[in-house]
Amino acid sequence: MKQFARLVQKIDETTKTNVKINALVDFFHTAPDQDKVWCIALFTHRRPKRPLTTTLLREWAAETSNIPLWLFEESYHIVGDLAETISLLSPHSDESENDQRSLSDVIREIIALKEDSEENKKSYIVENWKKLSYYECFIFNKILTGGFRIGISQKNVIKALSKAFEIDENIVAHKLMGNWNPSEVSFNELILTENEQDDDSRPYPFYLAYQLENLDDLGLASEWLAERKWDGIRGQIIVRNRAVYVWSRGEELVTDKYPEFQDLGSILPHGTVLDGEILPFKEGRPLSFHALQTRIGRKTVGKSLLEKTPVILMVYDLLEYQGEDIRNKTQAERRQLLEKLMSGLKENEVLRLSDLISFDSWESLALERNESRAHLCEGLMLKRKTAPYQVGRKKGDWWKWKVDPLTVDAVLTYAMRGHGRRSNLFTDYTFGLWDNGELVTFAKAYSGLTDEDFKKVDRFVKKNTIAKFGPVRQVKPELVFEIAFEGVAFSSRHKSGVAVRFPRMKKWRVDKKVSEADSLEHLKNMIEN
Repeated sequence: MKQFARLVQKIDETTKTNVKINALVDFFHTAPDQDKVWCIALFTHRRPKRPLTTTLLREWAAETSNIPLWLFEESYHIVGDLAETISLLSPHSDESENDQRSLSDVIREIIALKEDSEENKKSYIVENWKKLSYYECFIFNKILTGGFRIGISQKNVIKALSKAFEIDENIVAHKLMGNWNPSEVSFNELILTENEQDDDSRPYPFYLAYQLENLDDLGLASEWLAERKWDGIRGQIIVRNRAVYVWSRGEELVTDKYPEFQDLGSILPHGTVLDGEILPFKEGRPLSFHALQTRIGRKTVGKSLLEKTPVILMVYDLLEYQGEDIRNKTQAERRQLLEKLMSGLKENEVLRLSDLISFDSWESLALERNESRAHLCEGLMLKRKTAPYQVGRKKGDWWKWKVDPLTVDAVLTYAMRGHGRRSNLFTDYTFGLWDNGELVTFAKAYSGLTDEDFKKVDRFVKKNTIAKFGPVRQVKPELVFEIAFEGVAFSSRHKSGVAVRFPRMKKWRVDKKVSEADSLEHLKNMIEN
């Protein structure tokens, strides 16, 4: 535990990526093998399940720190991270050197805690708060609370493993994909063995595109393929030995959530991996992303929901063909094989080939892009014909060319403190639109402004609060912001009757009066149009 705590401290004390990677390399060279596995698991979001609620943790932390619960909660809202708040307030011991448990020892204890009584849980947790050093306590609390974002990305973990053991980064990235359990797999099995296909369900790392800013950077239009950018959930469908596995881009195995795909084992040949977009699709056309959200997060999908919101995979790439990894073939070659595969399938309702767009110049393609919303998509994808299928987000060969976002002018009505480096500022905002003379909440946003603008709005919030609801401040309706978003749909779950996708602040409209902000009717008209 101490060795991992020193690693976290080194990561926490620097902003330099190379320093973080080198600290990880040192850890991978010297730590016990099972601690290496858990280090990888924690930094790639494979944490153990929480053994208790954060409500109990907050109550016990306030009691242990000898402060009232309301003061702990206020401290938590200022700090912005529960694990850090508890660590700062806990009465640490100077005798933590006597504790020689490893990281994996502590995690095994925490996993076993789930089945214990509340009394024993409290005794165990409070005892650890008192005897651990600050960084050990911080890690302990991070594991308890279920979040482990501390300034190191999965990409950097992959780089460190590649550097430490002289393994190609792409191979490491593939090894870390799939349904491996850190409590069951050894470090040798996970990283050092050469057999990567012992798990039929293992997906490939996704290739991600950057947003295109300048067409002039792309060269000749004839060197590129173009297709629609569909608005769904990125996914891979894997068929091996007649079994079907569905993975989301977030590396979540979601096969059970999409039963529409269960028969593909008898349709697709063994050794097929398709990359595409899981789309809500009915009567020959895509539904809105809001329709898909009714299925996201559900453990089981009932018959009525399957009928109301069926899904398909809009297929646009082929990663494995006849059991062979073909990611190093060019985009054009993979597309030819994909078209051959799709044309040879018997009729099915859940696989659709994403059509290529015919164009002879960037100007003609720009006209196609302008028609994106008519096709119920977000814009276009541009893919270089000679490009292999890469790992992660890489510039140069894949670009997303999205249409300009929709916008409305809205009024700031509520504010909360942010998290992390913004935990001392009010940066999380709620916005309203006019409806019969009243401001009706329609969206929340916390990005898009400069640091200086956030500071100015923070000062406004503190001076113009008219009511407090726990951590939330209601403010005088005096500031207008242009809110950008990717899509809008009717919603029975929201008081306003509408839901917007990816809202963010595009501009602080200091030139507009509150009375000039947009109406809810204006937003609803966007849906109808």
